[in-house]
Amino acid sequence: MSGLRILFSGMVAGDPEQGGASWSILQYLLGFRALGHEVRLVEPVDRLDPRAVSYFEQLVRDFGLAGEAALFVRGSRQTAGASYGDLARWAAESDVLVNVSGMLRDEELVGPPPLRVFLDLDPAFNQLWQAEGIEMGFGLHNRFATVGLGLGEPQCPVPTCGREWLKTLPPVFLPRWQRAPAPSSSFTTVANWRGYGSVEWQGKRYGQKAHSLRKLLSLPRLTKERLELALAIHPDEAADIEGLRGHGWGLADPATKAGDPARYVDFVRSSKGEIGIAKEGYVESRCGWFSDRSACYLACGRPVVAQDTGFPRHLPTGEGLLHFTTAAGAAAALEEVSADYDRHATAARALAEDLFDSRRVLERLLERVASTPADSAANPIQSADTVF
Repeated sequence: MSGLRILFSGMVAGDPEQGGASWSILQYLLGFRALGHEVRLVEPVDRLDPRAVSYFEQLVRDFGLAGEAALFVRGSRQTAGASYGDLARWAAESDVLVNVSGMLRDEELVGPPPLRVFLDLDPAFNQLWQAEGIEMGFGLHNRFATVGLGLGEPQCPVPTCGREWLKTLPPVFLPRWQRAPAPSSSFTTVANWRGYGSVEWQGKRYGQKAHSLRKLLSLPRLTKERLELALAIHPDEAADIEGLRGHGWGLADPATKAGDPARYVDFVRSSKGEIGIAKEGYVESRCGWFSDRSACYLACGRPVVAQDTGFPRHLPTGEGLLHFTTAAGAAAALEEVSADYDRHATAARALAEDLFDSRRVLERLLERVASTPADSAANPIQSADTVF
C-alpha cells in the first residue's frame, strides 16, 4: 500500500519549545513519507504568535517540509507556511485525513478526504470530555484510532462514546533514532506538571502528572539511581518544587534540555534510561496508554521503567521495559535494570525494532483504517477498494 495522499493535523509548534511534542507528530510524518505516501501537515492555532512561527519555520527547514506544512489560524484563511488555498486543494484530492484529537475542524479541509481518522493520543481524556458534553469533533470522522491499548476492555471504565477504536502503538522513525553510545548516570524523563485540568467522572478523579508524582515523592530515597525530571512546572508551585527537590528529584529546565527536536533527541540519548511517570488519568483509567517518549528511549537502547497504565496486558515487559505501581516497585525495577544494564539496553532496542518501528506501525494502521467498515452511517465513506 503506497502512494496515498495524506492530510495530517497535529501540534508541532503552536506551543513552542516542546521538542518531545513536536517529535510525537514528526514520527508520523517521516514514517508515512518513508512508506511512499505524500503528506501535508496542518496545525490549527488561535493566532500566529511570532515565537511559534519562528519555531515552526526552523522545524520546516530541519525536516524538509517546505511547502508541505502550515500553521493555520482557526476561523480564517490565514497561514504561515503553505497557503490555505494549497491546503484546500490538497484536502480535495487526499485519500486520508489523520486528525490528532480532532483538532482540525475546518470543513473545507476536513470534509473531502474519504477516510477521516480521529487519532487519539490522549486516551481517557478525549473520551471523558466527549461524554461530559464537550464537542471533540467525533462526528466529523469515520474512523477512530487510539494509543489506549485497553480502551473498551472490562478493566477500563472510560466510555467508548459509541465508537469502535482501532488500537495502535506510537511509531518511532528509527532512522532518526539510533542506538546511542555509553549513557550518563541518570534515569530521566520529560514532563509537564500540569497539561490541562483534571476530569471528574462517576466519583473518580482523572488527574495530571502532578497527582502521580506526588504519590511517588519518596522514590529517590529508595534507590541508588539518580533521577532527573526535565519538568515544566510554574514557579508558583513552590511547595511542590521544594517537595520534589527535598526528596532528591533532580529538576532541569525542559526548554534547555528538550526545547526543540534536536535537543530532545540528545537528552533522551544521553540518559541511562527513562523513569516514566504517567498522568493520573491514564493510571486510574487503566486505558493502556504507552508513551511515545518511552518508545524513543527504547529505540536509543535506553531501558524504560514506566508507571503501569494497563499497558503490561498488551506489551511484553521484564526485559528492556519494566513497569511499576508504587515507589517501592519503581525502585526495585531500577535496581533490576542496573544490575544487568547491557542486557536490558539490548532488549530495549529490540522492542523498538519489533513493536514501534514506524514502518510496521503505520502500515498496519493504514491497513486497518482501510479495512474497517465506516463507523457511522451518518458519515458515508467510499469503499476501501476505491481509495487504495
